[in-house]
Amino acid sequence: MRRVTRPVAKQAALAPAKARPVRLGPRSITALALISAIGVIAFGWPLLADADSGLAHSADAPWLFAALLPLLVAVVVATIADTGMDAKAVAMLGVLAAVGAALRPLGAGTAGLEPMFFLMVLSGRVLGPGFGFVLGSVTMFASALLTGGVGPWMPFQMLSMGWFTMGAGLLPGPDRLRGRAEVLMLAAYGAVAAFAYGTVMNLQGWTYIGGLSSGISFHPGDRLPENLVRFLAYCATTSFGWDLGRAALTVVLTLTIGSTVLKALRRATRRANFEAQVTFEAPEGVPQR
Repeated sequence: MRRVTRPVAKQAALAPAKARPVRLGPRSITALALISAIGVIAFGWPLLADADSGLAHSADAPWLFAALLPLLVAVVVATIADTGMDAKAVAMLGVLAAVGAALRPLGAGTAGLEPMFFLMVLSGRVLGPGFGFVLGSVTMFASALLTGGVGPWMPFQMLSMGWFTMGAGLLPGPDRLRGRAEVLMLAAYGAVAAFAYGTVMNLQGWTYIGGLSSGISFHPGDRLPENLVRFLAYCATTSFGWDLGRAALTVVLTLTIGSTVLKALRRATRRANFEAQVTFEAPEGVPQR
C-alpha cells in the first residue's frame, strides 16, 4: 500500500508587519472623484446662480444625502476590492466612527472646541485617504444622530468631514515618516484643515442667510470675485474665533498625545488588516510532485 503524505501547514516566520495606510486603487479613485465632484457642485452652485433660482439648501440636501450614502458604500467596496482587505477593516471603521461620534458632544458648542477633529486627523493618517473619507462621513452622520443635529446641513457636514479626514491620508511619507516629524506635520495639517472645514461649511449657509450687512452678505447674480470677497469678510467676522478654537485644540491634542494614539491605531489596524501568512510544505525527505 502506498503511503500518502499530507502537506504540513506551516506558519511563515515573519517579522511584525508595519501598519501601512490603505492605498488607493483605480476603483477607489473613481468613487472618490465622483463623490467629491458631486460635493463641489452641491457647495458651489449658488455662487453661479441668479437671484431668482431659490438658494435654500433645504431643497437639495435630501437629494445630496440620498446620493451620498450609496457612494460611501461604493468607496468601501472599491477599497476592499482594490486591496483584498476583509471584514475586520470595516469593523475597525465602525469602532473609530463610534468613538468619534462620542467625542463630538464633549466640546461642540463651546468656542469650537471639538476633540473629534484630532481623532479624525490621526485616523485618516493611519487608514489612508479612501477609508479616511468614509470614516469622516460616517462619524459625522453618527454624531448628528447622537446629538440631534439632523438637518439640511448634515450631508454637507458629512462631505466636509470626509474631505478633512481624507486629506490626512494624502499627506506625504505614510510608510517612512515617523516620530516627532510626523506628529508636527499632522498638527500643522490639523490647524490648516480646521480652518478649511469651517470655511467650506460657511459656504453652505452664507448663500441663503438673510439679514447680513451689505458688506458681507451674498448678492445673487453678482460677479463671482465680488461675492468671494464678501464671503471672506463673512468668514473673518463670524467664524474666525470658532475655527481658531477648533484648530488650537486639534494642535494641542496632536502634539501631546498624538504619538501614543498613532501607535495604538497602527497596532489595532495591523491586527485588523493583516493575517499571518501560511504556507504548505511537504515533510522533509518526501519528494515533491
